[in-house]
Amino acid sequence: MKDHMGNSLHLKSLNHISLLCRSVEESIDFYRDVLGFVPIRRPGSFNFDGAWLFGFGIGIHLLRSENLEKMPRKSEINPKDNHISFQCESMGAVEKKLKELGIEHVRALVEEGGIQVEQLFFHDPDGFMIEICNCDNLPVIPLAGEVARSCSCLNLQTMQQERPMLQQERAI
Repeated sequence: MKDHMGNSLHLKSLNHISLLCRSVEESIDFYRDVLGFVPIRRPGSFNFDGAWLFGFGIGIHLLRSENLEKMPRKSEINPKDNHISFQCESMGAVEKKLKELGIEHVRALVEEGGIQVEQLFFHDPDGFMIEICNCDNLPVIPLAGEVARSCSCLNLQTMQQERPMLQQERAI
């Protein structure tokens, strides 16, 4: 692997994810009522059905599928499927709420070096996988450095600035 950690595209952050859905209204209800996203204004120039939501520093753009019969129906919850992950303050509170709402979910546990990360996986109304975790327990350790951060504190720009310093220290 090339020993390079540049930002050649000058990226700043993840802006949004875009999800196809069968019912924009049902998906708005899910992302608002279950995950806490807030509906926000969407440009009126769009000539297709959809909605924008925002929360936790990320946008979710819902787009009504133009081909409903070709949208896959997922029933099995597979933690290895495509998903988006959110960190939470209390795994117990999340699991309790999922049970109250009757949302089927799967629990998983990751262990690394004596550190445990709990995970809960479930689907949105269209089968897109959602993960809730306490991933902050697991430090983020770049493959080429000694710096460790938790996921929520990790900042690409900080890592990029520290990388040359680490290389200079090793050269001394």
